Amino acid sequence: MFTIDQIKESHAKVKTGADFPNYIQDLIILGVKGYDTFVKDGCTEYYGVNNFTASTEEKYNEIAISSTVNKERFIQFLVMHQDGETDYFSFCNQAAQCGINKWRIDIVEMTCTYFDLEDNAVVIEKIPN
Repeated sequence: MFTIDQIKESHAKVKTGADFPNYIQDLIILGVKGYDTFVKDGCTEYYGVNNFTASTEEKYNEIAISSTVNKERFIQFLVMHQDGETDYFSFCNQAAQCGINKWRIDIVEMTCTYFDLEDNAVVIEKIPN
């Protein structure tokens, strides 16, 4: 099974959203099936086969998540981030402002789903190969 240290090593290569597809390929090699990242503090829970999980510590001080979802503005921020215009922490703050509580990467389905505080899917996108 994978370790958080292995995941951190792969994640260290990610500087912007443009680096994300290569990161996903690294996770596939490690045996990660998916993960949830929580916007409020950057904590991530990774999962693999046979209910194996591994979690990270908080990455930053807690930020407040808006209770009001602004899907259109979030999509604008998401595109900017994927184009390499923002760093990870800036994107997390922008997501929080737009009411995004977490995102779930499903490596099997190759999707990324962004959820609000009520666990409703706000945006679902295909992960490029």
